[in-house]
Amino acid sequence: MPITEWPEEDRPREKLLSRGAAALTDAELLAIFFRTGVAGKSAVDLARDLLDELGGLKGLFGTDEKGFCAVKGVGKAKYAQLQAVLALSRRYLEEEIKGRDLLTSPEATRAYLKTRLYHQAREVFACVFLDNRHHVIRCEELFQGTIDGASVHPREVVRRALELQAAAVIFAHNHPSGDTEPSQSDLRITQRLKDALALVDVRVLDHFIIGEGSTASLAERGLL
Repeated sequence: MPITEWPEEDRPREKLLSRGAAALTDAELLAIFFRTGVAGKSAVDLARDLLDELGGLKGLFGTDEKGFCAVKGVGKAKYAQLQAVLALSRRYLEEEIKGRDLLTSPEATRAYLKTRLYHQAREVFACVFLDNRHHVIRCEELFQGTIDGASVHPREVVRRALELQAAAVIFAHNHPSGDTEPSQSDLRITQRLKDALALVDVRVLDHFIIGEGSTASLAERGLL
C-alpha cells in the first residue's frame, strides 16, 4: 500500500510535522528523504530493506556507490542525494564549532568529529588545527589505514601545523569495530605526536577515539 493511502497520523512526513523528528524511526526518516518507493514497496519498506541490507546507519553512510547501488530499488541518484545530505550535516556541525573556543564546547567538538568519522569503514586519522584562542582554523583527514607508527607521520602533522600557523591541535580517529578503548598503539602515536609538536610550541589538547555509540577522550582519561 502506498504511503498516500496510510492513515495521516502514520505517514512519515505528517508524523514528523506533528510530533517531531525524534518520533520517527530511522527507516521513516530515510523514507522522507527517498520520497517514493518502488513497485510493491513503499518508501518506508525500501528504507527498511536498505538499512537491513547495509547494517544500519553506519553501513548506509559508510558504503560506497557500488555497495549502495547493489541494493535493489536504489541507484546513483539516491546515492548522490544521500552523500549531499551527509555533506550538509558535516558542514553544519563544522559551522557550529568554527569561531568557538573548543575547550568550552566539548560536546560540539565530539558531535562534529563523530559525524565526520564514525561511518568510515577503515581507520581515518583527523586533526583539528586551532589558533591561540582555541578557535578552529581547519579540520583535515590526514591519514588512512591502521593508526600506528607506520601510517601516522609526525613530521607531516608538524609541517601542516606550521603551514596553518596553528597554536594547538586536537586529534581524532575512528575504531571501525566500534570499541573506543585506547590501544597501546593509540597511546604511543599520541605521545610521539605530542613530543614532535612540542618542538614547535604547538599544544596537543586532546585525542578522541570515535566508536559506534560513544567517543573516548584521552585528555579526560588522564592519558595525555
